[in-house]
Amino acid sequence: MKKLIIPILILIFSLQSCKDSKDNTVINTIDKPITDLSIYNLPSKWTNQNGRNIKLKSLKGNVLVMVMIYTTCKAACPKLVADMRNIESRLNEKTKKNVKLILVSIDPETDTPEKLKAFSIANKMEGDSWIFLRSTEENTREFAAVLAVNYKKISPIDFSHSNIISVFNPDGELIYQQEGLGVNNDKTVDRINLEAEKIK
Repeated sequence: MKKLIIPILILIFSLQSCKDSKDNTVINTIDKPITDLSIYNLPSKWTNQNGRNIKLKSLKGNVLVMVMIYTTCKAACPKLVADMRNIESRLNEKTKKNVKLILVSIDPETDTPEKLKAFSIANKMEGDSWIFLRSTEENTREFAAVLAVNYKKISPIDFSHSNIISVFNPDGELIYQQEGLGVNNDKTVDRINLEAEKIK
């Protein structure tokens, strides 16, 4: 009888040990501290296309694909929007739920939540994965600096701006940037899919 009890006890303790180890891994992932390189250190508040106020930190745990545009743009922005839609269409179906595609307005005065909502509908960029954001001019400038995006108002309705799509890992760290319009985005898509697959 003793010979049977000892192996059973060893098996029970082994299973308990594995369970505890797994649980700790999950907790550590959720509670992982924000690094100095994370955009989640930014205290700025933003409003999305549904009029909801959020902090960037609320997006933690997702792969973020970000671009800065303005809705009245007739030149570069439509091409950036097309690039974002193309990237979204090529994401891995199993892990695309871990990706947020975010368009940040460089013209918050014009781009009200209502304007952003209408723009998202007109461009077929609806659903949980698409987020449009606006904030104050100061917050927008600060965020543009993080993305290395330069923009300048050249008329009452026009801006000149950089054409950059940025990818952030779940910790909010910048890991990849695609520059230009209508460029080959294979590397961008591969990097997004790779990061999204790491999220459990």
